[in-house]
Amino acid sequence: MRIFLFFSLLLLFTFGCQPTSKETSPNILVIYMDDLGFGDVGFNGGKAISTPNMDRLANEGLNFVNAYSSSATCTPSRYALLTGVYPWREKRARILPGTATLIIDTAQATLPRMLQSKGYYTAIIGKWHLGLGDGDVNWNETISPGPNELGFDYSYILAATQDRVPTVYIEDGNVVGLEEDDPIEVDYKTNFEGVPTALTHPELLEVMWDHGHNNSIVNGIPRIGFMKGGKNALWSDIDMADAFLDQAKSFITAHSKEPFFLFYPMQQPHVPRTPHPRFVGATDLGPRGDVIAEADWVIGELLAQLETEGILENTLVIFTSDNGPVLNDGYVDQAVERNGDHTPWGPLRGGKYSLFDAGTHVPFVAYWKGKIQTGTSGSLISQLDLFSSLAAIVNSEERTADSHDLHQTLLGRSQAGRRDLIIEASGRTALRTEDWVYIPPYTGRRAVSRFTNIELGNSETPLLYHLKTDIGQLQNLATDSLSQLKSMQKQYKTILGVE
Repeated sequence: MRIFLFFSLLLLFTFGCQPTSKETSPNILVIYMDDLGFGDVGFNGGKAISTPNMDRLANEGLNFVNAYSSSATCTPSRYALLTGVYPWREKRARILPGTATLIIDTAQATLPRMLQSKGYYTAIIGKWHLGLGDGDVNWNETISPGPNELGFDYSYILAATQDRVPTVYIEDGNVVGLEEDDPIEVDYKTNFEGVPTALTHPELLEVMWDHGHNNSIVNGIPRIGFMKGGKNALWSDIDMADAFLDQAKSFITAHSKEPFFLFYPMQQPHVPRTPHPRFVGATDLGPRGDVIAEADWVIGELLAQLETEGILENTLVIFTSDNGPVLNDGYVDQAVERNGDHTPWGPLRGGKYSLFDAGTHVPFVAYWKGKIQTGTSGSLISQLDLFSSLAAIVNSEERTADSHDLHQTLLGRSQAGRRDLIIEASGRTALRTEDWVYIPPYTGRRAVSRFTNIELGNSETPLLYHLKTDIGQLQNLATDSLSQLKSMQKQYKTILGVE
C-alpha cells in the first residue's frame, strides 16, 4: 500500500507539474499597427484620441515602455519581426515598391514556419510589403513566391502599402475579384497610355497630394506608381478596415478548435488616412486621429470574437507598431494643422524615418488573460525577440542569433531584457546599450526632412544620449562622456562587423 501511494503521488507530481497544452500551445495574435506613435495611445499618456480597446490590452496585460521595432520604416521592421534577423543584414530590406521581389528567402527560417512545425495553423491578414514573386509579377496569374511559401497557410493581403499600386487584395497568391477580360498592369517608372494621374487630371482628386503621391488615381486618391485595369478588383479604401476585420473574424471562427497564429498587420494610421464614414469626426485631429479610433474599434471586435469563441483565455496577444509616427506623409489631410497639443511621439524625439528614439521606440503590449499579470515593464525588448521568445513558449528549439529568448520577460515572470540593440532608419544605424544611445555621424545629410519636418538624427559629429536622465535626447554627452562614447563606438563596429 505504501509503495502504491508513493508511486501514485510521484505520478501526480510529475504530470501535475507538466505544462498543459493550453500553456504551451496558446493561440497567438500579433496586431501590428502602421506608423502608430508611442504617445498616440491612452495607456502611454495620450489624451487626444480615445483608445479604450488598446488601453484594455495594456491595463489587463503587460505594457512594455522600453520596447523597440527594428527600424524606423515599415519593410525592414516587418522583415525583422518575421525572421528574427536584423534588417540591416538584408540590403534589400528598405521601403519597397509594389512590384518588388520577395526579399525573404523561401528557405529562411520564419516565425510562421516555426509555429507551423509545432502544429499551428498560420495566417496573415493585412499589409504585407515584403515583396512578391521572383521577378516581374504577372498580377493576372497566381503570384508566387509570397507569404504562403514562407509558412503562412492562409494569406489575405495588400501587396505593399495603401498609397502604392496595385490597389487590390491578394488571397493565397491570387488577386481577389479579377476578371479575365480586364487584366492588371503595374509599373513604377512609366505610365500607361490614357491612364489619368494627379498631374494630368487634378480635377479627379478627392484627396490632394502634398509630395510623392501624384501618379495613378484610384478612388479619387493619387498613388505611388502606375496601374491599369482590374476595375472589379480594386479595393474600397474606406472599407479596408472592415474588409480585413471580416477576414480575421472568419479565420478565428474557422480555427478556434486548433492552435493558430494570426499575424494582423493593420494599415492605420499610414497614409492615405481613409476612415469609414461612421468614424469621420471621431476625434478632433482629422483623418489621422479618426483612423486610430477606427483601428481601436477593430481591436475591440477582435477581442469580442475571441470571447465569443471561448478562446480569449487561451490567446496570447501582442500589440505593437512597425515604427514611429509621422504627420504629413504625402497627402493634404490636415494632420499637421489639426494636431493641436497632441504629441504622437510622447516624450521622445524624432519620428518615422528618424534615428532619434521616437523612430523605433513604439507601443508594445503582451496580453494573455489569466496568464500574464497586469503591470508595466521597463525591460529593454525588441520585436526581433518575438521569434525566439515565442519559440520557447511553444517548446520549439528554433532560435536566431539576433533574436533573444525573453519569453519569461514577455510573460511577466522576469525583468531580464536586452543589453544592447541596433536600430535602423533608411540604411542608417545606431546603437542602444542599456540606457545609452550612440548615433554615428552622418555627414552631408539633412538634419530635418524637408517633407515630413522630422529630425532624422543626422549630425556632422557623434551623438550620445543617456535616456534614463534625458528621454527627450536634448543633451549630447559625446564630449562630456568620452570613455562611454569610445566604448560604444567599439561595440557598434564589432556588432556590425566593420572597421
